[in-house]
Amino acid sequence: MTNSMDDIANVAEAFFIIGSNTTEQHPVFGTKLRRAIQRRGAKLIVADPRRIDITDLATVHLQQRAGTDTALINGLMYLIYEKGYEDKDFIAERTVGFDAYREVIKDYPPEKVSEITGVPVALLHEAAEIMGTHKPMATMWAMGITQHIKGVRNVMALANLQMTLGNMGVPGGGTNPLRGQNNVQGACDLGGLPNVYPGYQKVTDKAVQEKFIEAWGATANLSVGKTLTEMIPDVLKGKTNALYILGEDPVMSDPDTKHIRANLEACDFVLLQEIFPSETAVYADVLLPGSSFAEKTGTFTNTERRIQMVRQAIQPIGDSLPDWQITAGLAKRMIALQQAQGNALDPNLSVESGRFAGWDYANTAEIMDEIAALTPQYTGVSHERLENGERLQWPIRDKEHGGTPILHVGRFAIGQGRFMPIEHIPPAESPDDEYPFIMSTGRVLYHWHGGQMTRRVEGIMEVYGESLVEINPVDADQLDLNPSTGSGQGGDSRIRISSRRGSIESKAIITDRVPPGMVYTNFHFPESSANVLTQAVLDPVAKIPEFKVTAVSVEKVD
Repeated sequence: MTNSMDDIANVAEAFFIIGSNTTEQHPVFGTKLRRAIQRRGAKLIVADPRRIDITDLATVHLQQRAGTDTALINGLMYLIYEKGYEDKDFIAERTVGFDAYREVIKDYPPEKVSEITGVPVALLHEAAEIMGTHKPMATMWAMGITQHIKGVRNVMALANLQMTLGNMGVPGGGTNPLRGQNNVQGACDLGGLPNVYPGYQKVTDKAVQEKFIEAWGATANLSVGKTLTEMIPDVLKGKTNALYILGEDPVMSDPDTKHIRANLEACDFVLLQEIFPSETAVYADVLLPGSSFAEKTGTFTNTERRIQMVRQAIQPIGDSLPDWQITAGLAKRMIALQQAQGNALDPNLSVESGRFAGWDYANTAEIMDEIAALTPQYTGVSHERLENGERLQWPIRDKEHGGTPILHVGRFAIGQGRFMPIEHIPPAESPDDEYPFIMSTGRVLYHWHGGQMTRRVEGIMEVYGESLVEINPVDADQLDLNPSTGSGQGGDSRIRISSRRGSIESKAIITDRVPPGMVYTNFHFPESSANVLTQAVLDPVAKIPEFKVTAVSVEKVD
């Protein structure tokens, strides 16, 4: 997020939420937004194919067809320019590439955009007027905007929108992705991406490589690595031979479950480090017991770039260890084994090499000191400062710097902001005679991701104990489905949903939360996971799958 949650909730005159079920998936922040709308009259525009809970508070709900987000954003931009709402001074002084971008936008008049998205022209005008007359406006999104073959393009389009309105680098504005899982931001910050070292320092940059060679004593790999969505499918292609999986359940969370299972079954060696048995554990050759957040000390970096201390509350249970201890132990053993056999991958590498003392950390405070020394955004971070209660949001440039609650104040990190001409492209799959419905997937309030933890909680399972599929009453009538019960837990009808990759059966919820022609389901339950149906087609840049648009058929199960 470029801005802070409190800043957005307290200052923004308008909110634009697109592809985020905020009150269910980010309930703390969702509550702050709800209060801002109810108590100080902030305007809310929601763009989502479903009528999610927060649309009850929206001034405008833009119910676009799944997979038409870029066209919708471009159409709003067309009207913003037509009405003269753009911030001409901001565009002239702080951006480049505007003219080429503006030419693209000219091809998205409201009538055309309405035809593509299904959003009435009148609502497009109403939303554009709110955006243009209520500043600052904060834009927020989540995986509903990114889990598409054009996820990167969608995000760029939103950046174009906020630069046009001059909503960057100001309180109450910004581009604000709401991360889908705990510490996703921190994992990316510290090198959990295949093309960068910690701090988003490119692996292909010579100066960066030399920096890490000096620090770690190892020859740097000059090539970009693979993402999760590339590594596992490469098993059957003979390009991946072993997998080290840490706190991840790809059988539940990756697309095309049948293909994932086939790759895991064929993999020569699978090492899984987990806190509970999972669907992926079936394929593990070795299981290493990690410890939960309550059993270790360290930090999380949350969605607003704020670094938060996690303090050990109990001793690790059984033979489990904090993840950093397991990883350090494995690394030292692998180095020692390679050297003993005389076939080290890097003859210069040893546990004592480099500016830092190998893998012999005494505690996580020492690890944070290394992070601060090598990661520009974390230069001023220490456990001592965090323990003293300082609220640090990166970049923290030195030990006296108080952090950066708002990014891009006065200038962008790259200098001038770059407008990107972004055209709408259709989803990889569209409805046809064989698969006439669109399925979208996500989570529900009561469960988390693959459900390894939440499905172990008796009280949660009493409230939401099985997979449920939302279907519109119009479609339900055509399929002769029984009405849902008042509890919201579905009626007596079960349906079979099929795609080109497989089929699942589930109980149906008949509701107008989804429009006709669309069904919505989740991937919390292994016996009927939506990812049996989803496809492994990827965004060409981010390599994220198109979870949100799958062509399916639906039939009643007798």
